Parts: sequence; C-alpha cells; structure tokens
Amino acid sequence: MEVLWPWLAGAAHAVVTVVAAGHVILHKRDVRAAIGWCALILFSPYVGAIAYYFFGINRIQRRAARLVALRPELDEGALAPAESATLPTLLDEELGRLSRTVGRATGNQLLAGNVVRSLVNGDAAYPEMLEAIARAERSVLLTTYIFDDDRAGRLFVDALSDAAARGVEVRVLVDAVGKRYSRPRITRALRAMNVRTAEFLPSRVPFRNPYVNLRNHRKLLIVDGETGFAGGLNIREGCLLEQPSAHPVQDLHFRFEGPIVDQMFSAAHEDWYFTTGELLGGPAWHSATSPSGDVWARGLPDGPDEDFETILWTILAAVGAARRSIRIATPYFLPDLPTLTALRLAAYRGVDIDVVLPEKNNLRFVGWASQAQLWQVLEPGCRVWLVPPPFDHSKVMVVDGVWCLIGSANWDARSLRLNFEYNVECYDEALADEMLRLTGEKMESGRRLSLEEVEARPLPIRLRDGVARLFAPYL
Repeated sequence: MEVLWPWLAGAAHAVVTVVAAGHVILHKRDVRAAIGWCALILFSPYVGAIAYYFFGINRIQRRAARLVALRPELDEGALAPAESATLPTLLDEELGRLSRTVGRATGNQLLAGNVVRSLVNGDAAYPEMLEAIARAERSVLLTTYIFDDDRAGRLFVDALSDAAARGVEVRVLVDAVGKRYSRPRITRALRAMNVRTAEFLPSRVPFRNPYVNLRNHRKLLIVDGETGFAGGLNIREGCLLEQPSAHPVQDLHFRFEGPIVDQMFSAAHEDWYFTTGELLGGPAWHSATSPSGDVWARGLPDGPDEDFETILWTILAAVGAARRSIRIATPYFLPDLPTLTALRLAAYRGVDIDVVLPEKNNLRFVGWASQAQLWQVLEPGCRVWLVPPPFDHSKVMVVDGVWCLIGSANWDARSLRLNFEYNVECYDEALADEMLRLTGEKMESGRRLSLEEVEARPLPIRLRDGVARLFAPYL
C-alpha cells in the first residue's frame, strides 16, 4: 500500500492540474493572466489550484436571462446606438465619433440636459449627500464599497435611519469586503436601526484583503429617483480633511440631476436585485426626470459579467479621439499594454498628456508596480505629476477640454476587468474646465517626475518594482 501512495498522489495532482488548467484555458480572456495561472497551477502542486479556486474564478452569474423581469423597467427609453442627429453642436468630428463608439459599445444613451457638479473631498460631498437623504420623500438607494463605522459612517447611519423611520423606502448595499475596513461592521449598526441592508458577494476570505477580486467598487446614491451622487468617495472619516484622522484621503465626488439619474438608478438597482432578488418598482423609486442643465452625459456600468471592459473600451476610444490634450488623474496607474501603446501613440502625434498620481501610494505594492512602467509614458513625452500627501484618490480624465470621464474606476486591471465600477462620460466645456482647474491645482502643489529620475533609481529598487510589475494583471 505504501508503494501506491506516490502513484495515487501523482494521479490526483495530475487530475487537479488538468481540471484547473483546463478551466483557465476555457474561461480566462486575457492571455497573460491565463499563462500566469497555468504556470502557478503546474509548478505549485495543489497550492496553485487552490489559489485559483479562491481568487481566479469569476463566479458572477448575472446574465440577461436572470434579469428578464428587471430589464423592461431599467431599459425603458434606452438608446438606439446611432445618435448623430442629437449630438451637441460643440463636438468636433473626432469627439462625435467617440460618442457614437461608446454608444455602440455600451448600449447606453447619451442624454442631454443634465446638471453635474463637482464636490471636493468629503467636506463638500458628505453634507450635500446627507441633506439629500434628509429631504428624501420616497426613496433612498445607496451602494458603496467602504462604509466605515466611524464619525462619518455614523452620520450616514443616522440620516438613513431617520429617513426609514419617516416612511421613506431605504436600501443600502455594502460590499462584503469593503465593510471589513472597520470594526464593528457598519451593517450591524444599519440593521439595528431598521435600515434594509445587504452585502454584495460575501468573500470566502475571512479577513480584509484589498486585492480580492469581483468587488462592488461602485459608489452610487440615488434619492427619490431625481438626485444622484457618484464618484470615487467612500464613506469614512479620512475623507473629511477638515477634521484630523489617521489616514486622510483627497477625493472627488459628483452630484447629478437630470435624465442621467435614471441610468444611475438602473445600475444600482441591478446590483440590489442581483444581491437580494428584490425588484424596486413603482412610484417610490421612479421619477420623471426632465432636462435641467447643459451637460450631455452617459452612464457606464462596468463589471466582469455582461458589461465587461466597457470603461476600458471608452478610455481607449477617448485616447484615440484626442487631438490636443489628455489629462488623467488616478490613484492607481497600471494600464495594460494596449492602453500604454495608445497613450504613446497619442503623445507621438502631438497630444499634450498629463498624468497626475499620488506621490505616496496607500497600496505599497501597487505603487512599486506603477513606478516600474512609468518610463513607458515618460519616454514619448507624457508628463507625470506627483501629488504630495494626503493620499489622492481622485479619478478623472479630460480630453480636448470638452470630454470628461468621472466615477469609481482606477487605471488598473482590478477596476477595468475584475470589479464592478460605475463611470459617467460627460460632454461639456464648463465641466471640463472645472476638472482641468482642480487637477491643475494638484499639479501645482506637486512636482513633475522626469524620465532621468525614474532611470536613476538604484538597481535593488528597480528590481523590486520590476517584480511587482509582474503581478500587474492581478493587482
């Protein structure tokens, strides 16, 4: 019997390896990720297969058939892809093509008549969000990644519980990993105050892990179906820079009014329905939003299921459409090779490109990986600016002083391939000017990084950063 054990162990390893590697080959769209997982499975007996089972498999099964009862409500008035007859007159030929490209890629309509207002940090955003909840008459739908049980979180718990107590329909969806950023869990406080609360996709990992995949990274608040908030802002006291905190964070959030709020509600509604099976219908949740401003806007839901890579496609289309300038602000800059190539080609054809990054990253490993590939954008003439602390979590892209991309997605594989995100593309010169002003202030407060400085890093640092870059598809 003892002689058989090595054979049995070898046979079991072979079966596990073939099954796991076969699943990778059939289901992983990215070749580099597939090669990496196959190598890990092959050369790390059992450990690689177990790691793939927990971290590599996309278990999201949110397909159109499952949403058949939901779609008629969500897609009422959804666009036909051809929009040329209604495009704003300010668009030049290239941005007109961009609009049509994004419309065909996403299936969402470019909507006129919106008001979009930027809110800098939690100091500006939280009071407006709390006031909107306090004035809610029918419904509040909130979905967020991090919702801490701290000073900021308790303000929202009180506002949401007050709304529920006066008869407002309130639903709160918190990511199951994001809720672990503080103790006690905020979900306990919400439920104790009779606020309907759900957790998105509970993780099998029993501890907080910033690298866990398939998270709901969206930050959406819709009040009475009329007022919406979206952007990069989590709910935590560190976003209140006017108050002392252990981990202060700069960020940008946005308030929306007009038809775009319907698209925002549809995305948040899908997440709630996917998690709980509850349809949110009727007059409490829907409102006839009428045009009220000058911004043309389109919601861009993105996730590892039916909305796969819609934000990435939009970014690539926008870089290709740029003729004069591109301004990018992001906390995590790990673009894949096609995106890097698009940026390099844009720089070679004379487009002015500025990339605004935090000087000190809150995820050290991501910061190392980012440094390892900055030379690829510096070499063709892109400018990279490093913003001093507090950590800058802002996410915005501006093209040719007209087009803006705002929302929750970072420039990394986790946001663009593995998580659920929500961005909004906007066509408006005034909003673009505001974004250029805000990012310009960040550039003035920071310093410009040179190619010489990147190349002068000591060899051990460059090796460290290069090793971290190898994990970029998984970060």
